[in-house]
Amino acid sequence: MPDLTKANDKFSPYGRELDSRLLLGTAMYPSPDILRQSVEASQAGIVTVSLRRESARKQTGQGFWDLVKKLGVDVLPNTAGCHTAKEAITTALMARELFDTKWIKLEVIANDDTLQPDLFGLVEAARELCSQGFEVFPYTTEDLGAADRLLEAGCEILMPWGAPIGSGRGLNNIFALETMRNYYPEIPLVIDAGIGAPSHAALAMEMGYDAVLLNTAVAKAAAPVVMAQAFAIAIDAGRKARRAGLMEQRDMASPSSPVVGTPSFHFSES
Repeated sequence: MPDLTKANDKFSPYGRELDSRLLLGTAMYPSPDILRQSVEASQAGIVTVSLRRESARKQTGQGFWDLVKKLGVDVLPNTAGCHTAKEAITTALMARELFDTKWIKLEVIANDDTLQPDLFGLVEAARELCSQGFEVFPYTTEDLGAADRLLEAGCEILMPWGAPIGSGRGLNNIFALETMRNYYPEIPLVIDAGIGAPSHAALAMEMGYDAVLLNTAVAKAAAPVVMAQAFAIAIDAGRKARRAGLMEQRDMASPSSPVVGTPSFHFSES
């Protein structure tokens, strides 16, 4: 049996080792202090922040950016709200200047109702940003063709959605997500979007995904700090279960108690 307490089990996006496999968004919290407490309770290794959406909410004052920088974790700026490759590239360049990081979570949105990624624009933007030295975290779907093109463009990580952003529906297409995991065994894969409950996050980890990114499920909870802690526990449990080795599913029952040696009673008619 492997010694799980000693084996190196770090999440290492672009070579940066992190203890946590939870990426947490910073939007929609009731207050800056609740945001800070939630990040601490989640033990998140990365927080994401949207330049465009925070600008629309008029939270781009120096105070908000200073708060994000003082959270004590790595910052992953994103291009949420961008509908074209050009918009996303421009936003990424602004983010690099503001946060002094090569990391960018790349979003190019095709549909305002589902917030589904525009795979054509995504690949175009990824290729350009990778050529400019960015380390791109692309928000994508389970499409393997798009995944191949993103990897060819220079991405070293893929972030398929579980369900539409903010829907809380969990993992909508488990078969496709399992296929992606099996197809890219060595590529870091992160479930991004749609996670609504700690059980969803645990399932993603049990399936072998490397990390989970979420926001709404914590920020909009009745008790965000407690929910953040619940997600931290669930992700840790799911990861441990995956590494310990989940039992195979069966079509029929299998007794857990041995049959050999149990008493057998036979009755005959007299």
